[in-house]
Amino acid sequence: MKILPIASGKGGVGKSLIATNLSLALAQAGKKVVVADLDLGGSNIHIMLGQTGIQKGIGVFLSHRNYKFDDIIIQTEYKNLRFVPGDAEVPGAANLKCHQKKRLIRHLGSLKADYCIVDLGAGTHLNIVDFFLTSGTGIIVTEPTPTANLNAYLFLKNTIFRIMDTSFSKGSPAAEYIAGLSKQGSYLQRVYIPNLLEHVREKDLESYTKFQEKIHNFHPMLILNMVEEPKDVKKADKLRRSCREYLNIDMVHLGIVYRDDLQDVALNARLPMLLYKPKSVLSQGIYRIADKILHNDIQGLSPLDFESLNEGYETAKIEAEVDFEMKLDYIKELLNTGTLSEGELIETIKTQQFEIRQLKKENTLLKKKIINER
Repeated sequence: MKILPIASGKGGVGKSLIATNLSLALAQAGKKVVVADLDLGGSNIHIMLGQTGIQKGIGVFLSHRNYKFDDIIIQTEYKNLRFVPGDAEVPGAANLKCHQKKRLIRHLGSLKADYCIVDLGAGTHLNIVDFFLTSGTGIIVTEPTPTANLNAYLFLKNTIFRIMDTSFSKGSPAAEYIAGLSKQGSYLQRVYIPNLLEHVREKDLESYTKFQEKIHNFHPMLILNMVEEPKDVKKADKLRRSCREYLNIDMVHLGIVYRDDLQDVALNARLPMLLYKPKSVLSQGIYRIADKILHNDIQGLSPLDFESLNEGYETAKIEAEVDFEMKLDYIKELLNTGTLSEGELIETIKTQQFEIRQLKKENTLLKKKIINER
C-alpha cells in the first residue's frame, strides 16, 4: 500500500477537494482506496462524500481503547472507496499526544488497500509534519498566490528540520550545532540548508550520513490548484526552484487544477466534483493527476522511524520561528517586479498579520511547554 498524505502551508487552497476527488479517481481506476480525514480540527471530507449521521471517528477511536480501528472505517457508496472520518467535535482531537500519533500511524500503515489518501490540516504543527512524513511521497497543494507558495515553502522547510531532528541523536555534535543555531533566533530564518548540512558533515559525519539516508526517501509532490490562466503555472516553477536551491530537495510536479465555480455547487449537493461534472476542466485535471500517480514508481518509504519517535523540543522551537525577514524580502521582490498589485499587497499584509498573531500565540505555548519539559 502507498500512503499519500496531502498537506498545504495554509488553509483555503482546496486541499480537501483534491484529497476527496483524487481518492475517487483512483478508486474508479480499480484500486482499493481508503481516504482518511486527519484535518482533526476542521474535518469536512464527509460532506464532500455525502456521509451524514457519522457517530464515531478518529477522535473517538483514540480516546476509547475498546474501539477497534475497523469500527470507524466506513464503506462509501462508491466502489473501491472507504472512508476514515475525523472528529471536529471531540475536544483536543487536533492535539494528539505522541503515543496517540504513533498508534494512528501504525493502524493507517496496516490498512488493506492499494492507496491511503490522508487529508491533513493546514500549517506546520508538529503532528501535521509527522503525518506528512509517514510517506516519502507526500503531496503539497498550493495556489498561485504569494502567501500560499511562501507557506508551502516554509512547510517543506519544517519537514527538513524535522528529518534533521530525528537523524541527529541527542548530545551528538550535530544536535548541539543545531541547538546553538536555534539560540540565534533570526539566523534560522535565513539559513541556507546546503551550507548547514556541509557544516554538519564536517562536525559529525555519522549524523550527516544518517540524515542523507533518510532524505533519500523524501520525494514530495506538488499540485497547483485554483489556476485561473496559463501564466499561473510559473508560480509552481518558482516554488520548485526555491526548494531545489535553498532546501536541496526536488519535487515531482503532478499537475495543475483549474478553478471551477461548479465545485461549490457540487459541495452543496454533497457530491464529489468527479461525479457532479466528470467532464469539467477541474475533473479532467484530477484524472490526469491520478494517472500520473498510478504510473509513478517512486517508493513511498517514510523518512522517519516512528517507533522511536519523540516530540523533540528543539524542533518545536524551530517550528515556532516566524520567518519575518524572508516574508518581507519576498514581498519586496514581488512589488519591484510588478507581480503584486496594490490590492493584492493589502490582502497579503492582512494575511501576514493574522498568521503572525497566530504564530506568536503558538510560540508562547511552546515556550511554556519547553520550560516545563526542562
